[in-house]
Amino acid sequence: MEILYLKSVESTHTYLKNYIKNNSYTKPFCVTTQYQTQGIGSRDNSWNGVEGNLFFSFVIDKEMLPSDLPIQSSSIYFSFILKELLVEHGSNVWLKWPNDFYINDKKIGGTITNLSNDLLYCGIGLNLNFVEKQFGFLDVQIDIKDVLEEYFRRIEEEVLWKHIFSKYSIEFTKSKEYTTTIDNQNNSKSKKSSLKNATLNSDGSINIENKKVFSLR
Repeated sequence: MEILYLKSVESTHTYLKNYIKNNSYTKPFCVTTQYQTQGIGSRDNSWNGVEGNLFFSFVIDKEMLPSDLPIQSSSIYFSFILKELLVEHGSNVWLKWPNDFYINDKKIGGTITNLSNDLLYCGIGLNLNFVEKQFGFLDVQIDIKDVLEEYFRRIEEEVLWKHIFSKYSIEFTKSKEYTTTIDNQNNSKSKKSSLKNATLNSDGSINIENKKVFSLR
């Protein structure tokens, strides 16, 4: 994975997409910065954070993904690999369904993914420092360069989804104390729904309120 380090950028995700549009895709590529001014979160919400936090986006050909990975659950897959790496560094971070990083009961980051022309784009934002009271931040100090290099080394190993899911499914019980946003396709509105009675399926989707829902982000 080639990694481009930027001092600051409006959005690593936007920068990456424009870069691929102008230069074409030749190999997996990542853009990272510690400060972005117009970051993109779930459902096009902003996720800017403060200077010194971790923001990165990468692109990979879907043919390089594990053969058993449901593409709709890519955000879970990429998030959990990073979560495991951070835990190995001593963190208590956990993953709330489908793609939010938490320390205790506070969100510290999240993941978005989208597929375009057989290329999968993934963007991750993680608070390493205090931002606002309603958000948390990583409980250990990390070397960003070392963590990213190790993270992408693990992705290149193409760890099977079934191995990731077997561990994630155990952690899913923590999510039941929270809510998630469900997009209503009938009226284009979203609503918060409790995960208390949700059940997790082997493809990463959940059954909730008599519907099967993927993360779709």
